[in-house]
Amino acid sequence: MRREGNLWLGAFLGFIINSVLGAYFPVIGPLIGGFISGLMAGGGPGRGALAGFLAGVFGGIIATILLVIGFVAAGGLLGGVLGGLLGLLGGLVAGGAIIVSLAFGSIMSIIGGAIGGAVG
Repeated sequence: MRREGNLWLGAFLGFIINSVLGAYFPVIGPLIGGFISGLMAGGGPGRGALAGFLAGVFGGIIATILLVIGFVAAGGLLGGVLGGLLGLLGGLVAGGAIIVSLAFGSIMSIIGGAIGGAVG
């Protein structure tokens, strides 16, 4: 029987590691963050993959919030029609980037989590 750790603590710690390392190493960061979260969650590859997925999703949620705040602030600074159009265009581009980033980061975190869960 495999030991089961704290799933939510593992996902949170994986998110922190993913955020710090992902800024410098976009491919390896989510993989290591997912591995750590899966290792802490324990319970096999399935539970580790779940912890890695949660770590990746937490990162996507935080990135979304920061981008929305940034585009609202930029639109507010420019004001008028130009600010509105640039805010709309920026929102569309950021939305696409968030979807791609969240999918890629989550997949890498799931892989790392499954490996960490299998090892732990």
